[in-house]
Amino acid sequence: MTDEPLPQKLIIITAPSGSGKTTIVKALLEKISQLTFSISATTRPPRKNEVDGKDYHFLSVKEFEQKIEEDAFAEYEMVYANKFYGTLKAKLNEIWHNGKIPLVDIDVQGAQKIKQQYQENALSIFIQAPSLEELAKRLKNRGTDSVEMIAERVAKAKHELALKNNFDQTVVNDELHEAITFCQTTIENFISKN
Repeated sequence: MTDEPLPQKLIIITAPSGSGKTTIVKALLEKISQLTFSISATTRPPRKNEVDGKDYHFLSVKEFEQKIEEDAFAEYEMVYANKFYGTLKAKLNEIWHNGKIPLVDIDVQGAQKIKQQYQENALSIFIQAPSLEELAKRLKNRGTDSVEMIAERVAKAKHELALKNNFDQTVVNDELHEAITFCQTTIENFISKN
């Protein structure tokens, strides 16, 4: 077995912050046994209840920049000032070596980059809230961001929504159960294709 397996199937889930992506991803991981969550690296501090190595690999900016120099990322982005996120190649390879399919839950720019890299081996799904007003309400109700950060996330979401046609599928997360079912069916169809 080589260290660099041929790229195998990959599932990309992306969305503007507050669209319900994390909830949908957790449901998909429970419903589709072939999937394994690919833990991203980030320089942002952990939120309450987040665990290093389970939710994210939390790195300092210096550690993250060192990994960029080492070409350790399949994709990475500076999503907000000094807040980097990235998908580690080693994590994808580890999942493939274990006979599973990585599911990456990443921001829109990163999702475009990784889709370009893996092309037909990757299925990309864009999840959107029913409206920007609903998105702002969800972010406020989440209680993790300041008013300024919510405004920044909503402004970013406007830009990201303009990119949704760059992905294989778009799902409006208006009714959570329906959104999960649509994603599950789409992924299972993709996995079953040779």
